[in-house]
Amino acid sequence: MTRELLYKVADGVCFITLNRPEQGNALTREMLTGLHECFIKACDDREVRVVCLSGSGKKAFCAGGDLGSVVSGAANPSGPQRYADLLKLMPAFSKPIVAVVGAPCLAGGLGLMLACDIVLAKQGVFFQAPEVNVGIFPYMVGALLHHDVSWKRAMDLVLTARRVSGEEALAMGLVSRLIDESAFESEVEQVLIGLAAKSPIGMRLGKEAFFAMRDAAGDAEALDFLCGALGKAVQTEDAREGLTAFMEKRRPVFKGR
Repeated sequence: MTRELLYKVADGVCFITLNRPEQGNALTREMLTGLHECFIKACDDREVRVVCLSGSGKKAFCAGGDLGSVVSGAANPSGPQRYADLLKLMPAFSKPIVAVVGAPCLAGGLGLMLACDIVLAKQGVFFQAPEVNVGIFPYMVGALLHHDVSWKRAMDLVLTARRVSGEEALAMGLVSRLIDESAFESEVEQVLIGLAAKSPIGMRLGKEAFFAMRDAAGDAEALDFLCGALGKAVQTEDAREGLTAFMEKRRPVFKGR
């Protein structure tokens, strides 16, 4: 486990919190490993009925992968593979996972959110897949995105990198509920209490059946394929330029190679 993740169990709810608020809860390799460990621990804990995934601070629920580690380890496939493995684990998880999105959700954060069963979003947050701006693409996010959003809307989201409001995200199917700020905490609490009171075996068997039905389309294979595609993309000159320009806070100069 890492200090960048908080883990707590109370009243049947396991609270997993991304805890890098100043960095927008951007995911490091250590955090991805820690998240995997958190979910395994929650799965094995008979006291846990539901998992709540959230992010610290107001900057972002999750801003995606830590770009510093991406630049320094572009040729190392362990980070993307850990992310792919996490996105395979979460939908197959035997207990409900609720994403509580109280701040903007970007890039790989979208994948984490989409891998949850229920997404509760606060009024005023936005959603964005900005990878194309730095010369790459939201490869693995796409494996989950197409389940919730039509092809044309998904392509609009990932090709333009535009910000999507909470209202549009709800209409698109990105989130389950959009909740007014004044009622956000109380509604989140009521959802978690309600889920914790449900039959654990009833929810487990139902989730297993739904996941088996969904995975018939080959999500696991798609994630592995897209992980490999990302590995190739981050080694291009344009990707290195885009990521470096982002870190240096300047406009990238793409050369198409």
